Amino acid sequence: MFSQDARCIYHKNPLDKVICQLRFPEILSIETTLPAAFQEAIRSEFPKYGCTKDKPAPRMVGTPGNMRMEQPPERNNYLFSSIDGVWQVNLTSNFISLTCNRYTRWEDFARKLDKPLAAFIQIYKPANFSRIGLRYINLISRQALDLAGVPYRELLGSCWIGPFAEEDVPETTVSRHTIDSDVALRGGCRVKIHAGPVMVTRGGKTEPEPKFAFDQDLYMTGNIPLTHSAGALATLHSQAYSIFRGAITDMLHDAMEPETV
Repeated sequence: MFSQDARCIYHKNPLDKVICQLRFPEILSIETTLPAAFQEAIRSEFPKYGCTKDKPAPRMVGTPGNMRMEQPPERNNYLFSSIDGVWQVNLTSNFISLTCNRYTRWEDFARKLDKPLAAFIQIYKPANFSRIGLRYINLISRQALDLAGVPYRELLGSCWIGPFAEEDVPETTVSRHTIDSDVALRGGCRVKIHAGPVMVTRGGKTEPEPKFAFDQDLYMTGNIPLTHSAGALATLHSQAYSIFRGAITDMLHDAMEPETV
């Protein structure tokens, strides 16, 4: 599952999105007061503003024998994005996140996170972080990599492709297959991995070619001190490439045009 190869970047990068999310104990002032000071602190890099309403999942409340389903109130989700839309910061009363949909390398992503995270800590002074996560959503296109017609068993490890690993199972006969795993890692981390073919819809249109999704959500939980957040993110990041490289074959690795960093 894990590769010991040196980290590299891919010139034909399969990453669709990279998301960093830091959760913290509820701060009610974020919900009740517009985050004007926070916007001003990051506006030079994230000038576009918007706000949506998140609808939390229903929850069971009450006592045994008198339980009922309750719908929690909607939550403000403040959005601050770059002019080109490549970068977006989300702020709610219990998390802050940074999303990039044109990822190049970790160093660039970490630098982009510095300003909004520092501004958030300075303005809102959270007690701690309860969950720190890094999510890497890969959508592998065989056509984009000049691998059309190459079976999945030649591109990905058998533990991620299930029936596609068998030579006597034509890919067209498998209507659905996914793998979902939750694995403990070193350094107090865990990773949730979702893998399998998907049909991608963009702008209301479904793309004709199925992509192979390899979605890693690496995370740490607990009462994480604010001063440990950079180290926690570095630990999570350091394990992401090892998992991805371990999931793919040399053929797929080479097709993505790797460059060692």
